[in-house]
Amino acid sequence: MSLALSRCLCRVLSRQGTASSVLSGEHPHVVSVSPWFAPVMTLKTSAPLRAEPKRKKKADPKREQLVRERLKKKLKKMEKVPPEYIPVDDFITPAKCMDKTRERSTPRLSFEERERRALLLKEWSQYKQEQHMAEMQVVELALEAQREALEELKLESAELHQAALKPDPLLFPFSHEGPVNTPPKTKYEAPDGKYNDITKVYTQ
Repeated sequence: MSLALSRCLCRVLSRQGTASSVLSGEHPHVVSVSPWFAPVMTLKTSAPLRAEPKRKKKADPKREQLVRERLKKKLKKMEKVPPEYIPVDDFITPAKCMDKTRERSTPRLSFEERERRALLLKEWSQYKQEQHMAEMQVVELALEAQREALEELKLESAELHQAALKPDPLLFPFSHEGPVNTPPKTKYEAPDGKYNDITKVYTQ
């Protein structure tokens, strides 16, 4: 059917092409190409494709039963084997740390080096004691001057003395924000930031 149709179309188009060339007065052997009629060489026909939907294969009940029995046997074998616990690497001491032969020996110092270190330690302790005594003396002098100033101020005015005994809130500036009115989001997941996950995944 398709071959006969293509032959008819070829004949009609070839006749129309020759007629248009004769009417236009051109050479009869030259076929003019019209935008309304495509040349015969451009026409192509494809073979008819005939197909039908695939039929579903009938399920074999015996085969399905065998597959189910195999799965049941595998499940029974898995139930007999005890589950393997996931090891915690943090609680396992590496073997290289258990090796007692890797004990680091203390270096042996000469007599002169030990004497030098002992004298240096004595000088350092004496220096720190003198520094501590000087700091305590400065504090005691400041407290004594404060007591004398308060006594003199009490003689001058009792109100100024009471005001001087009050703590100064501007001496150590401190700001604090209490709890907000809205409760926190329960499903909010805080970002952990960028990190390399090296957690081992175990499959049982």
